[in-house]
Amino acid sequence: MTSPRTPEELAVILQAALGERAGPASVRLGEVALEVKSDRYADTMRLLRDHPDCRFEQLIDLCGVDYSAFGNGIWEGRRYAVVVHLLSLSHNQRLRVRVYCPDDDLPVVASMVDVWPAANWFEREAFDLFGIVFEGHPDLRRILTDYGFIGHPFRKDFPLSGNVEMRYDPTQQRVIYQPVSIEPREVTPRIVRDDSYGGDR
Repeated sequence: MTSPRTPEELAVILQAALGERAGPASVRLGEVALEVKSDRYADTMRLLRDHPDCRFEQLIDLCGVDYSAFGNGIWEGRRYAVVVHLLSLSHNQRLRVRVYCPDDDLPVVASMVDVWPAANWFEREAFDLFGIVFEGHPDLRRILTDYGFIGHPFRKDFPLSGNVEMRYDPTQQRVIYQPVSIEPREVTPRIVRDDSYGGDR
């Protein structure tokens, strides 16, 4: 294992290796982040794994993001993105890669399972919770919600109480789904003001 290059050095190396496949690498809080174009996502990620100056052999995390309420709802870019965290054991460095899904109505990006098999369940989770489709995934199905679940619960427009609830029906002797019976409400925390709180004044 080599001693790590500085984040600024890594950013320069990435730009040289990737060329126009990605936007400029940024360094913030000691971490390097890279934005990749969706149509070059698959070949860029292979290059990040295989290029001798990169060698990001390990995918350590992958998640979906819904930007629709970002910045108090004034976000004007694409709604959905996939964020991948990579680790280079050879160079002892980390990298965060973000790719935006080009279509907000049907968010699709390439699957990374054939590049890093560890992406399998992470992509299933992003599909389940955000509705992001990973093209080429060998078994893209829900992983956390049940098979009859409707919608994607991490989307910003998903209702807090959900759409349906399930309960056991003793007359039918099975679990049934029904519309949510919880009344939507806004929970406002109470602030207790007690002059004697915290000791003598």
